[in-house]
Amino acid sequence: MERVKELAFAYRLRWKRRRLLFRAFRKRRQLTPVIDRTAQINRNDILAASTMRNEMLRLPHFLDHHRKLGINHFLIVDNGSEDGTRDYLAGQPDVSLWSTDHSYRLSRFGVDWLTWLQLRHAHGHWCLTLDADEIFIYPHHDTRPLPALVDYLERNDRKSFGALMLDMYPKGPLSAQDCPSGGDPFRSLCWFDGGNYTITRKPDLHNLWIQGGARARCFFAEAPRRAPTMSKMPLVKWHRRYVYVSSTHSLLPRVLNHVYDDQGGEITSGILLHSKFLPTALARSAEEKERREHFANSALYDGYYDQLTSDPDLWCERSTKLISWRQLEAMGLMSKGNWL
Repeated sequence: MERVKELAFAYRLRWKRRRLLFRAFRKRRQLTPVIDRTAQINRNDILAASTMRNEMLRLPHFLDHHRKLGINHFLIVDNGSEDGTRDYLAGQPDVSLWSTDHSYRLSRFGVDWLTWLQLRHAHGHWCLTLDADEIFIYPHHDTRPLPALVDYLERNDRKSFGALMLDMYPKGPLSAQDCPSGGDPFRSLCWFDGGNYTITRKPDLHNLWIQGGARARCFFAEAPRRAPTMSKMPLVKWHRRYVYVSSTHSLLPRVLNHVYDDQGGEITSGILLHSKFLPTALARSAEEKERREHFANSALYDGYYDQLTSDPDLWCERSTKLISWRQLEAMGLMSKGNWL
């Protein structure tokens, strides 16, 4: 009987995956090409995909960091930027850019748009799917670029790579911090919560559900189940039949969500340094509350936005200052497993 139930559920997941792929196919009409350089993509290139809106403060560092890691080409959707993001991206020789003014929320928070672009341009490539406020790191990222990491993953028959999103924040009120446009945001956002994480395994998609960090501590202490999910699968050897289910928190087929060792060992994993808490977070939180584009049930998060606009100090005596990736590995926030 259990075997029959499992087969029936797997069948429903296959149909869900097909529905999501068809949804992305329909949403393709919402994208207008600004500059299409995808003809430059070579067979072994590693790609990055992102949806952005008004990200000029972060954008130069975002592109520079991931280029140094080994990203060869960026597939980017601009969702109605008004701060020069679109023009800046259009001028980058390794960026292909599309624009849309349609709803971010109704496109599954940009996933539908990116799924279409990945279906068209990322099949057979390793693809890193990120938000503009996420910086990807992994063990030895400072000396071993992405081609070395994906070569290791392929030799170990792995098609996806997990990462913990780590909320980074300053010491003191957000408005008091200095972050020059285009600079490294982690010069001021250099603190994080190191030990308040909970982990559960989702029985349906088999992905890990990790919650914690500064947002859980400061904004969701009374309702911890509403705290943001911190576990992601940002790096995938893409296939045209793959699809993200919920942001980059889970994938179909669900075997791609097995980025952990269920026997108690360790598998190589990374970190997404999250730069949400720049001084601009105050104004952006007020805007996001008004637009209601960032959560499926935005009214539940009004208190969260209100606290952010009040210029909080997220630092506490238990905060840890970021030193290096080796520190994050020693704390168990990421793992090098048997790599190197």
